[in-house]
Amino acid sequence: MNSIVGTIGGASPLAADRSPMIDPFGRAVTYLRVSVTDRCDFRCTYCMAEHMTFLPKKDLLTLEELDRLCSAFIAKGVRKIRLTGGEPLVRKNIMFLVRKLGESVQNGALDELTLTTNGSQLARHAEELYDSGVRRINVSLDTLDPDKFRAITRWGDFSKVMEGIDAAQKVGLKIKLNAVALKGFNDTEIPHLLRFAHGRGMDLTVIETMPMGEIDEDRTDQYLPLSQLRTDLERQFTLTDIPYQTGGPARYVEVTETGGRLGFITPMTHNFCESCNRVRLTCTGTLYMCLGQNDAADLRTALRASGDDALLHAAIDEAITRKPKGHDFIIDRAHNRPAVARHMSVTGG
Repeated sequence: MNSIVGTIGGASPLAADRSPMIDPFGRAVTYLRVSVTDRCDFRCTYCMAEHMTFLPKKDLLTLEELDRLCSAFIAKGVRKIRLTGGEPLVRKNIMFLVRKLGESVQNGALDELTLTTNGSQLARHAEELYDSGVRRINVSLDTLDPDKFRAITRWGDFSKVMEGIDAAQKVGLKIKLNAVALKGFNDTEIPHLLRFAHGRGMDLTVIETMPMGEIDEDRTDQYLPLSQLRTDLERQFTLTDIPYQTGGPARYVEVTETGGRLGFITPMTHNFCESCNRVRLTCTGTLYMCLGQNDAADLRTALRASGDDALLHAAIDEAITRKPKGHDFIIDRAHNRPAVARHMSVTGG
């Protein structure tokens, strides 16, 4: 990891640079994903080992520090922030950060504040999320079968997730369901999930499993190419490609029979890196310029070295110069190891 301290080349002290972030491939970085905690109240089999060792709480940035980091990125051109985890809503006092970032939405400095959640804590937070300026959330849901849900999450309570979805829709939050496509687990259930989502006015996005972190399962056995899933779906549904975008990597189709949208996130079968506008910040102040690469920048040192943002802006600028063209994810029998050692819960997807 690199960090910038002091002055550059012995010249005069740094001044905060609010210029937009353009990576070496000419892509503007306008989307920041912030993992506010690596902890989660589920242990989804494709994401985590059952017995995880999480970061000591003393290593986490405070919510005030996370707010300052987010503000620095907003000053440098970020227009969308997504809060992730782990499970973001298990972070103590997380609504403080939501309210602070919501102020940037209300004053126009930020176009959108969203979050991705497993839904377990949504019922008690939905109203305050909406009041703070959040209008759209993603809920991870891989099955509608309560027993299978318990099996895939290990600790999850399906009824609480349904209560959370009900509460979110009641206050006006727009929901997109995210489902990881897993061969032999939910591949035949995707049509049911699609009808359920569209029947309640929700989009559905299906995601290929990614080789991140050691888990207790064999990802080669889990991996389902979405090209195959789309072919299977087209036996029941008419899928028409549409240009709809939300700022993330999903490619969308319209489903004629339901009138709803279905998204495909395909890091394995169709690398989505060419238009990547995202960087990922962890709860310890580490910035990953790519989900699928290990290169990272230490922003915590710059953050804590000075009360103004000059060093922080310089550290961000240096990091963006190292944003790679794309990732190198592979899943097959010859590469039955994670592409990166860290779990998805560290960087929040």
